[in-house]
Amino acid sequence: MSKKKIVEYVSELARIRIDPQEKECLGNQLSRIIDYIDKLKELDAEDVIPMRGLHIERNVFREDKAGSFESKKSILDNAPLREGDYFKIPKVIE
Repeated sequence: MSKKKIVEYVSELARIRIDPQEKECLGNQLSRIIDYIDKLKELDAEDVIPMRGLHIERNVFREDKAGSFESKKSILDNAPLREGDYFKIPKVIE
């Protein structure tokens, strides 16, 4: 797959518009990132213990609290597909 096609694919997934003149630059940057990841795959990490984080002694997340949101329209306007006041998604289960 060409660099341009990869950039177009990623921008479609992220739902962002990219100018044609930016595609070449972003393609080169993305290619360098992928090359670096391929280089990391060559490392022998068999005896390395996976880390979950450095500071796990306490939960730093806030408690979930239900609340109201006044601008449902602004959220629905970002949906690629919608039906009335709901997100519409492709059928994934037969």
